[in-house]
Amino acid sequence: MKQLKKFTLLTVALLLVGTNIFAQESVQLQQLLREADSNPPLKAAYEQIAVADAKIAQANSLPDPVLSLALSSYPVDTLDSAQTPMTGNEIKLAQMFPFPGKLNAKGEVAAQRSRWFSFAYQDARLQVRKQVKDAWYRLLFQRQAIELTERNLKVLDDFIKLTETRYQVGKGLQQNVLKAHLQRSKQLDKLIALQQQEMATLAELNSLAGRETTTELVTDEQLEAYVGQFDVTALQQQAAEKRPMFEAFAALIEQYETQRKLAKLDYRPDFTLWASYRFRDDALSDGGTDFVSAGLSFNLPVRNGRRAAAVAEADSLLRQAYQKRNDFSNQVNLKVHQALTRFEQASKLAELYRTGIIPQSNQTFEATLSAYQVDKVDFLDLLDSLMTLYRYEIEHIKAISDQYRSLASLEAAAGLEIDLLPQQENSVEG
Repeated sequence: MKQLKKFTLLTVALLLVGTNIFAQESVQLQQLLREADSNPPLKAAYEQIAVADAKIAQANSLPDPVLSLALSSYPVDTLDSAQTPMTGNEIKLAQMFPFPGKLNAKGEVAAQRSRWFSFAYQDARLQVRKQVKDAWYRLLFQRQAIELTERNLKVLDDFIKLTETRYQVGKGLQQNVLKAHLQRSKQLDKLIALQQQEMATLAELNSLAGRETTTELVTDEQLEAYVGQFDVTALQQQAAEKRPMFEAFAALIEQYETQRKLAKLDYRPDFTLWASYRFRDDALSDGGTDFVSAGLSFNLPVRNGRRAAAVAEADSLLRQAYQKRNDFSNQVNLKVHQALTRFEQASKLAELYRTGIIPQSNQTFEATLSAYQVDKVDFLDLLDSLMTLYRYEIEHIKAISDQYRSLASLEAAAGLEIDLLPQQENSVEG
């Protein structure tokens, strides 16, 4: 029994060592984050930037000139090039020029679209990093919970041996033996469930990092409570300044503003400059002198219904972009608020478990164990006190895991890393 008591106290001590966050993210997590930057969805998003960049040069370039060759004014009866003075072979070169401002506007629309994809990629990268960290801290929780459950099973095995021995010498009840075996079966069921969750989380983490889902990942980190306070107003302000998607929406709004300008410019005509040279037959009566011609032509923008619809479309897209940006801003503020609320709740729970509930539960278990040794309490009370302590230890680990998962959400929502999160002056970071 003394060994049993010593083993249980050691289990609690191992779980309560330290209350400080790691000075930096673990090497393993950093490696996973680097690998996640190259996962297929992010690589595809990055390639979209190159596609959009390539369209800029296409948009602000003049159309190709047009070269024409013609056999002009040949008599249909003889097809003789020396019969009439009008006959000749003509080469003509034409170049269309958009109305001033149109070409620049097209290039600007393409450039702003490229900016949208660039900032959207950066924001997507933040969200992938959040998913990696969330899976990482879930994995650490599950592995620590598995370790604790395995230790608890060993303690239950000692209890089973104890109850069986007491029953054999007539000092215990058969129902105590059965109850101990039942509780062990429940713990084994819990262990199997945790192991299944661990496998699923590991596969998710590997997938996010672009690895094979079956890749092994050995971890030696222990979750330790994060101590810090954050101001929601400062976080929301930082999000408005740092979150890449706000820059993406700025690019989108500018794109639609330029698109509206381009739609209005379409009311103005484009023009085409052309020049031609006609080769005439030397046998003509006038000696076959060659002809040179040049000219300027315009399109007539008379289909105003189509142009008015294009302007209305641009106006609607612009209003839509503003509304989407406003909605996104509201969603960011909400996510920051929710993540901070979850962090504060998890922090309070972790501290309550560390300083109050677990020490009290441990004292209760020790007292019950001592009383059981002198037959002052029933075995079921001892078993209940052990399982209560185990349950609170699991909840303590989960609260710490929830802290880090909430911080990961704060990072993604505000567009910041943890060490850049605006903290209150009286906060303490361990």
